[in-house]
Amino acid sequence: MSTSFDFSCVGFYTFDALCRPVTDIPPGGQTLFVEDYTLAVSGAAGSAAIIAAKYGLRVQAVGGVGYDDMGDWVRMKLKSYGIDVSMMQRFEGYSTSSSIVTTRPDGSRPALHKRGATDAFYVADSDVDSLLDTKILHVGGVGLMNRMDDTGRTREIMSEARRRGVITTLDVFASTPQDLPKVEALLPFTDYFLPSEEEAKALSGLKENKDLADFLLDRGAGCVILTLGADGVYYHDRSGLEFHSPAFQVEVKCTCGCGDCFNGGFASGLVKGLSARDAVELGQASSALNATGLGSQAGVVDYESTSRFIDVTPRRYSASMASSLVASA
Repeated sequence: MSTSFDFSCVGFYTFDALCRPVTDIPPGGQTLFVEDYTLAVSGAAGSAAIIAAKYGLRVQAVGGVGYDDMGDWVRMKLKSYGIDVSMMQRFEGYSTSSSIVTTRPDGSRPALHKRGATDAFYVADSDVDSLLDTKILHVGGVGLMNRMDDTGRTREIMSEARRRGVITTLDVFASTPQDLPKVEALLPFTDYFLPSEEEAKALSGLKENKDLADFLLDRGAGCVILTLGADGVYYHDRSGLEFHSPAFQVEVKCTCGCGDCFNGGFASGLVKGLSARDAVELGQASSALNATGLGSQAGVVDYESTSRFIDVTPRRYSASMASSLVASA
């Protein structure tokens, strides 16, 4: 089926100001000098969209920003990657969702976030055909998209995507147990659910990866992919395919947006016709490269560079994984 886009990326777009290394906030009116400072478009939709665009996909961004300098900059930056922003809505009375990210020496990234226009955007009936003129629909940021989620509109859009044969991928924002009803309503229309291990634990109350995946598969997801940070990725789908893919070894500078970059890389793999394992590997490489720079997607250049990275970069094997490999040898 011919489509105008490969990847429609719906949800959370944010303006980030990032600096590192930050060990603590200076007391009173004092100043802490940092080594690096940058700006980035981030968010569960924003980072995924930019990764896919860097890998050559035809991408459209769907979300909301304010009539402010941050909104101008977000639109400009997305367009600089060749991303279509015609469905990036602007709202009076809302600021652009924005964060100050204080990256620690170990790469962790405590943030101060101002909620904004992500709460307000809404896909109208007149926009559905344009939105779903795509191979993959990615919804990123359930839990922050108040108007879409609270009205049931996200569910309606994903249901229509399923009816039209569009592949659907879904991510959430820092889930709590209270978010389960919102997520549960979407899972029957989700081909690939992409939470972090922590988010899946919060939603289910369970601990083991297989139990987490089974909990989500039982609620309708076609496949569950858990990002495990330095421990890699766990994959489990309805066909019974199940595997654990170890992380790449890199020197970490900032982990902001790593999960979102995984999502963009994984979707790119699907569009390029890669197997499930190879698409997961592309997602992991995207995440790992992201961690080597400051600001979401900073370490990612293009598809060819990431492919070379996959070929030459060693993996991180935990003690339990090493033991299982020896036992199976």
